[in-house]
Amino acid sequence: MTEYGRGPGSQPWHPEDPLYGGQGYDGQQQHPQHQHPQQPSQPQYGQQQYGWDPSQGAGGPYGTGAGDQYGQQPVDPYTGAPPDYYGTQDAYPPPQPQHQRGPQGQQHVPQQQVPQQAQQHDTQQQPAPTFEQHAQWRSEPDEEKLSLFDDLPGPARTEAEEDEPAEERPRGRDRRGKKTKNKRRSGTACLLVAVVLVGVVGGGGYLAYDYWQTHFGAAPDYDGEGTGQVQVEIPKGAGIGQMGEILQKAGVVKSAGAFTEAAGKDPKGKAIQPGTYTLHQEMSGAAAVTMMTNTANFLTIPEGRRAVAIYAAIDTKLGLAQGTTKDVAKNQAKNLGLPDWADSDPKIKDPLEGFLYPSQYNASKGTKPEEILKQMVARAKENYAKVDLEGKARELGLKSPLQLITVASLVNAEGMTHDDFRKMSRVIYNRLKPTNTVTNGKLEFDSTYNYIKNQSKLDLDPKQLRSYDDPYNTYHVKGLPPGPIGNPGEEALKAAMDPEPGDWYFFVSVDGKTTKFANTLAEHDKLVQEFNENQKKKQG
Repeated sequence: MTEYGRGPGSQPWHPEDPLYGGQGYDGQQQHPQHQHPQQPSQPQYGQQQYGWDPSQGAGGPYGTGAGDQYGQQPVDPYTGAPPDYYGTQDAYPPPQPQHQRGPQGQQHVPQQQVPQQAQQHDTQQQPAPTFEQHAQWRSEPDEEKLSLFDDLPGPARTEAEEDEPAEERPRGRDRRGKKTKNKRRSGTACLLVAVVLVGVVGGGGYLAYDYWQTHFGAAPDYDGEGTGQVQVEIPKGAGIGQMGEILQKAGVVKSAGAFTEAAGKDPKGKAIQPGTYTLHQEMSGAAAVTMMTNTANFLTIPEGRRAVAIYAAIDTKLGLAQGTTKDVAKNQAKNLGLPDWADSDPKIKDPLEGFLYPSQYNASKGTKPEEILKQMVARAKENYAKVDLEGKARELGLKSPLQLITVASLVNAEGMTHDDFRKMSRVIYNRLKPTNTVTNGKLEFDSTYNYIKNQSKLDLDPKQLRSYDDPYNTYHVKGLPPGPIGNPGEEALKAAMDPEPGDWYFFVSVDGKTTKFANTLAEHDKLVQEFNENQKKKQG
């Protein structure tokens, strides 16, 4: 038994069949009162309003059933009437011409040609499809579900197609019932696939090109020496790669890679020092390296250097008479950008002391002294602004940020190495305490006396140290000097802000390289004896 009948073909069902008179294929309940097993039914020419549509193309325009426009109807030799091949109650309706089908594939026949009885009977009983028709229906795609490209623009229809009602134009078939490919959908789909393929190929090509450029290609670079001026600061500890990133961000070079490649090829590339550089914009990587390694264009200031020594170095670098930069500093101090709290004590010998930040600065031919001094002050303010000098000064019992810089200058002057700085800082704060009975509130640093004398000696006469009256002489006065005695670096400033815990009151550089710390005067005296013995060995 097949899915739709008991035989392999389209045989009518027997009235005694248990399925006879049951629910039809279309899901509508058959009504027995309209079934006439003994009477041949009229030809079903009416519209198929319910039930299964034999689908599009089930029959062609050249059929020979009732309503054939092209052939003569045969007659029954006994009754004289046209034979009814479809008159049985279980037979199938005659095929209809394609052009007579109504909306959604239904058969359309003018009402005046269909008997009323046939219309009524057709609404009640619908035939089951044949196996061949069902197979054809199953093989055709569901046109309503293939709507992926329905909204996309397609080829223009002809004028005849525009005039034809939409319900009479079969979807997926031509006017003779043959299947046709949907060219609009096929073309759009092909275009979409082509676009996707082009995108994939193009994206892959770009990734391959980017990978090649990143790993093997030359880095983007400018040509020539560049134009204009831009000031760039290279921080301490920066590597070549970080330098390249800073230069790229400042607009000096086109890419960090261009600078690092040029620095790797130049023998002097690894010798580039941190500091402030005045460079050009849009320079080639090689030009930037050459300019940054040309020592004739820059002046390097070590940490802890006194102002008078810096003035002399600027004069020498610019080829000026000695004392020129010192006079500029004295006369133009207020125009160099000092912070408001810098010149707070009239006893200060030099208001720029402590603000000539140690670094490397542009000092090429033609540079004026005030330009270099402004660079230094600006660099100091920038670094001091990174930390809370005022808050830290109050926390440590100091009166102003300037006193904190003064402590840092003392640490830088007395400490032999950075490892000494934090302990040295603690000795200063311990001696500044009101409870200090060891030195009675005096710092007693040789460095302050040497600052007054503009010298650097280790063997000083104790009597002379204590008798020399000067506000900077910490053997003579209590507390800190009026201002810094040098220009401290970053490490000394950090040590001044964060002293190492301890009870040290004394320290001695026993061999000029190693500093030892002591809590009591007795321990200090032993360290002094060790120092004297080392000095004798050097002299002998």
